[in-house]
Amino acid sequence: MKKGQEYTGRVENIKFPNKGVVVPLSETGEVCAEEGICIVKNVIPGQKIRFRVNKKRSGQCEGMLLEVLSRSPMEIDSACAHFGSCGGCAYQTLSYEDQLRIKEQQVHELLSPVITQKLKDENGETVDIRRMFEKIVPSPMQFGYRNKMEFSFGDASPGGPLELGLHKRGSFYDIVSCRSCRIVDDDFRMILTETLAYFRGKETTYFHKRTHEGYLRFLLVRKAAATGEILIDLVTTSQTPPDTICTQKSLLEDWTDMLLELKLSGKIAGVLHTVDDGVADAIVNDHTDILYGRDWFNEKVLGLTFRITPFSFFQTNTLSAEVLYSKVREYVDIALADPDKEQGKKSKVVYDLYSGTGTIGQLMSTKAESVIGVEIVEEAVKAANENAELNGLHNCRFVAGDVLKTLDEIEDKPDLIILDPPRDGINPKALAKIINYGVQSMIYISCKLTSLARDMVTLIDGGYFPVRICPIDQFPATSHVETVVLMGKTVTRSKSHVDLA
Repeated sequence: MKKGQEYTGRVENIKFPNKGVVVPLSETGEVCAEEGICIVKNVIPGQKIRFRVNKKRSGQCEGMLLEVLSRSPMEIDSACAHFGSCGGCAYQTLSYEDQLRIKEQQVHELLSPVITQKLKDENGETVDIRRMFEKIVPSPMQFGYRNKMEFSFGDASPGGPLELGLHKRGSFYDIVSCRSCRIVDDDFRMILTETLAYFRGKETTYFHKRTHEGYLRFLLVRKAAATGEILIDLVTTSQTPPDTICTQKSLLEDWTDMLLELKLSGKIAGVLHTVDDGVADAIVNDHTDILYGRDWFNEKVLGLTFRITPFSFFQTNTLSAEVLYSKVREYVDIALADPDKEQGKKSKVVYDLYSGTGTIGQLMSTKAESVIGVEIVEEAVKAANENAELNGLHNCRFVAGDVLKTLDEIEDKPDLIILDPPRDGINPKALAKIINYGVQSMIYISCKLTSLARDMVTLIDGGYFPVRICPIDQFPATSHVETVVLMGKTVTRSKSHVDLA
């Protein structure tokens, strides 16, 4: 295959994340094996497609989808009117069973080679890893599950009317007003629709990525699954709207009044205004004002209450997060189990690293004499300590700082470490420090398989053996999957593997 040329091909399978493996076809429909394969995003196994090769490096081709010539036998009609144009979802035309099968297969395909290449038994033969993998756990809800959305202001084409929604598939600039989005509930859709109508009516400008001029940037909406409380945050630049419209104060006051009159199923806990003058296409909080109510809302998870602030990390699928945390609890029990000692043994010190608002640490507090959480976002740490106090958990302490530096400042050494890093995984230097503690077990929670696979290589080299691996689908209709891994020391691999597994 040559760069710039168009081809017809068949999608064989999908590799993580959302990378279709396409084989080119001849005019008679025969596979042209000598042409190699091409990686094309946003496709489904079994489709016949037309694509263009736009990259070729070291024999590896990457292409862009031009047209689906025939549907896959797996495909169904999408429940979302925006699917195909919006870049938010990848699997809306697959049954949920097929989505789960693909994600489970990707977990096996990415992690199995890492383990088998690194681990050999005493005779030099590959270790049997099949029993490590648990069956993927589905999300309790397939639609309307998200508790947080960051909508962007922009336009669908240059010079077009104001839009509010998600980025168009494959575009950095164009916005799709996803007013019928299926992965959020009616309250999200109503808030988006009415906010767009309001600012269109005021002819309010939006921030242009090229010129760095304009006012409106993002609309952040968060909603608690258990309490129904809603937090709404309008993110703008510090540039003032044109005086011909109205003052900024009256613009925001009228918008707030409009929101409070909406007939929502949930209850608005707070309306905020955040200023962000950065150039990146992500929210950076320069300053936040409360326009109504408060700057946090309450959520309940597995019997505990958590106070969530606008920018603190919290799992985006609350009901599935309960499944995730229950699995972590199960793995903690396995890690602490010792047939030679009393039942219900507690770990002395548990580290909850990359702790966010402290959900995992607090939920594990009954398993430890002391929990120490580390999180770089100060707002999240403040909320975590407040949450621990709110829940009467006096054995939890959360510290603000980068894990790499902060670990040197903590005197209490861990007996068990739980890791829930951001998508890009763990800083290699921080991971080396974590390994050097020499704890008997670690639990690694990851929302990005490639980062997990990379860090797992380092953990195995550092003496840790994967004992249990469980995929959990927290993101239906998308290509993402959460994975929980229990790892134990390999110095007693034969015995510990039997005991733990």
